[in-house]
Amino acid sequence: MHKLVAIDAVGTREFVDAVLRVWEAADAVLPVDPRLSPVARQRLLQRLGADVDLADDGSRRVLGHGRGCDPGDALVVATSGTTGDPKGVVLTHDALAASAAATNERLGIDAATDRWLACLPLSHMGGLGVVIRALAAGAGLTMARRPDAATIAAGLAEGCTRTALVATVLTRVDTSGFTTVLLGGGPPPPVIPANAVVTYGLTESGGGVVYDGVPLNGVEVAEVGGTIWLRGPMLARAYRGVPDLAAGADGGTSPTQLHDTALTDSDGWFDTGDVGHVDDHGGVVVHGRTGDMIVTGGEKVWPSAVESVLAGHPGVAEVAVIGRPDPEWGQIVVAVVVPADPAAPPGLEPLRAMVAEALAPWSAPRRLEVVEALPRTALGKVARHQLVTPR
Repeated sequence: MHKLVAIDAVGTREFVDAVLRVWEAADAVLPVDPRLSPVARQRLLQRLGADVDLADDGSRRVLGHGRGCDPGDALVVATSGTTGDPKGVVLTHDALAASAAATNERLGIDAATDRWLACLPLSHMGGLGVVIRALAAGAGLTMARRPDAATIAAGLAEGCTRTALVATVLTRVDTSGFTTVLLGGGPPPPVIPANAVVTYGLTESGGGVVYDGVPLNGVEVAEVGGTIWLRGPMLARAYRGVPDLAAGADGGTSPTQLHDTALTDSDGWFDTGDVGHVDDHGGVVVHGRTGDMIVTGGEKVWPSAVESVLAGHPGVAEVAVIGRPDPEWGQIVVAVVVPADPAAPPGLEPLRAMVAEALAPWSAPRRLEVVEALPRTALGKVARHQLVTPR
């Protein structure tokens, strides 16, 4: 039986070597966020049915709740888990190879001259994708534990030419020395450096599949009822650890109550759940998750569009836009702002005026909430569900 092996996803070459050894044994890897508490870690391993827990010293602990995996499976990557328990996204070796080949082709990766810097969390495809692209191309690879200014400087000094970052990091560090910076994990900042490529993708697509609005070779994108659907060889095989609701009212957490479920429909199409548009030339514009949309007074407002405008205000260091229930409007648009100067936060009216001029009057925030920091996931995305909790 092919096994699912859990490994703490630490940004070191030892992690990469451990993954390669598991793959050589025809087993699959569950990369685990090393920041999880012991209780949360154990719950994740049980829910996703890991067979083996690989320790830092190379010792292997056989687990009693393992469910094995299919031949050809390479990775089981936990979804972000921002609401409820995460599912595992099962990516095969063929899917990873297709993803890496498409990206390396688009970027023109040269194994003789290019070197990747992997500094995003390796429990997510944003970080894992860098490692897989480098391995597939035979290019150089530098591992780092965190995406900060010191890491960027050290990577450039080592000759790194390509990397992947999220918007919150891009705005804080000097990345001008890279040939390419892949930018994902959320809406891009208002000003994008010339060497940055804005990507769109999901864990289910093995990472980014649309670069600067153009699908990678082999990727099909369709708009169905205003939502984005994908088809291509890099799509995941299945979801793992999906509750069998018929097993009990609580959905169940034991292996006998969890199962795998197909990712795509019978024609190979995957519904991303993202609202967007595909133009006549195949260009892709993504507005955001279906659940993020705010409906205020019957008008639709996309938080990402409002956030892009507000981020241009000099008094705004960071911003997230959410909807809060309102008896009159259904929802009102709320700007949650981290001020550039905590002693002098921006006022609501100037922010409203900016948005009303750039977008539409109904998109302007009706409330301003000033906070010290925005809650974020391990990949740097705003944990929006933590903000929308009624106050």
